[in-house]
Amino acid sequence: MQDALIKRRSIRTTFVIIALAAAAAVLVGAPMRRAAGRELREAVLAELQPVALKNCTLKRFGSANDGGYLMCENLIQPVDAAYSYGVGRNDDWGCEVSRRYHVPVHQYDCFDPARPICNDGTFVFHNECVGDRTGYRESRFFDTLENQIRKNGDSGRRLIIKMDIEGAEWNSLLAAPDELLASIPQIAMELHGYDDPKIVEVIRKLKRNFYLVNLHFNNWSCTPKAAPLPAWAYQVLWVNKRIGVPDPAAPVPAPMSPLNAPDSPTWPDCQLRTPRSQP
Repeated sequence: MQDALIKRRSIRTTFVIIALAAAAAVLVGAPMRRAAGRELREAVLAELQPVALKNCTLKRFGSANDGGYLMCENLIQPVDAAYSYGVGRNDDWGCEVSRRYHVPVHQYDCFDPARPICNDGTFVFHNECVGDRTGYRESRFFDTLENQIRKNGDSGRRLIIKMDIEGAEWNSLLAAPDELLASIPQIAMELHGYDDPKIVEVIRKLKRNFYLVNLHFNNWSCTPKAAPLPAWAYQVLWVNKRIGVPDPAAPVPAPMSPLNAPDSPTWPDCQLRTPRSQP
């Protein structure tokens, strides 16, 4: 009987020690995870340093708020087609591009079946999404950027791209060959997230062939959790190094263009504390 009591006490003591060790691991691990997260966000911000180009005339294409994107207007032509990834019920960017340059805009969206219309413009809607591989995920079809461009007969042609696909951009761009990305003059996109190491990997991959020319944070997504980033979603413009000429006299990061506007005109804005350039 005495031996049994001793064994039970020993077991209880062991459980207490294990529980205390687990609690200590949690207490120690949480600050370490927070520090690692902060380090990753600082690395993302360090990569997001826009440069000014001597030969870029910025213009806002699309809506005045959410749905508008800045591009170098004077560096778009000649252009053969445009690709709009993530369109929902309207594609103001695609409509303006199609009307202005008289080119078809290939729209990709497998989550919203609504097909936007554009009077005097040409839309070609594809009920599929861009991803890192070909195939169905549940009932939705995905294909790679390379395959979609090839299937439309646009390989080797001069294309511009707009992309807003709610976080799917990271795997999609990781899967895109460098040679394909290097052939695209401009990519306007909204990036999403701040806590995935592949964010830094993708940004560095893009910077091999592109200059980051514009950075604007989406004020729908302002949050202190993303600090030192002011928000978890941000619009960027990538201009191919083959056509962009950096201005060595301009500061880095370049001042934010006044053509940027809050995605929500009624919500408080949140931007990095950098000066705005003059109109």
